Amino acid sequence: MDQPDGFVRLVTTKDTNAVVGAQVVGPGASDLIAELSLAVNSGMNAEDIALTIHPHPTLSEPIQEAADVAIGFPTHI
Repeated sequence: MDQPDGFVRLVTTKDTNAVVGAQVVGPGASDLIAELSLAVNSGMNAEDIALTIHPHPTLSEPIQEAADVAIGFPTHI
């Protein structure tokens, strides 16, 4: 079985889905974490990230997918 190229994990609150933490592993992780750091520091929730355009194909797509999962509407899973 093929291993994924990387992954994004969002840590959100149950009540408001506020992003309080995140993990990124894989290619470009050091660049991708900046968006999630901004989300935490700005008090964004998972829906804010999910509704932000993440072009295809780009390394940032897993961030949107993780946010989609957090709000219960996964696009590709």
